[in-house]
Amino acid sequence: MTHLNLPKKVKISDNVLFQQINNECVLLDMDSEQYFGLNDVGARIWQILSEDGDTEKALSQLLAEYETDEITLRSDMVNLLTELGNEKLIIIEN
Repeated sequence: MTHLNLPKKVKISDNVLFQQINNECVLLDMDSEQYFGLNDVGARIWQILSEDGDTEKALSQLLAEYETDEITLRSDMVNLLTELGNEKLIIIEN
């Protein structure tokens, strides 16, 4: 299995609004006026990354909070960050 590398840092776009609804969240891209939904884990990833954008720190914190293994969580984070980056909701800083 290939080792999945997280970007070192991400920055949330200034043009995105975030609203927590129960355990999930809704993102609004002000430029495209499109809404995006995140499940409870995605919402938690977003919250942690909004603090300072350090992905390895977020990974460590999430491993302490959820019953999962590092490979699965790392893969899920890479997929989510790639998707958010493609939608220009975050800026990936390598």
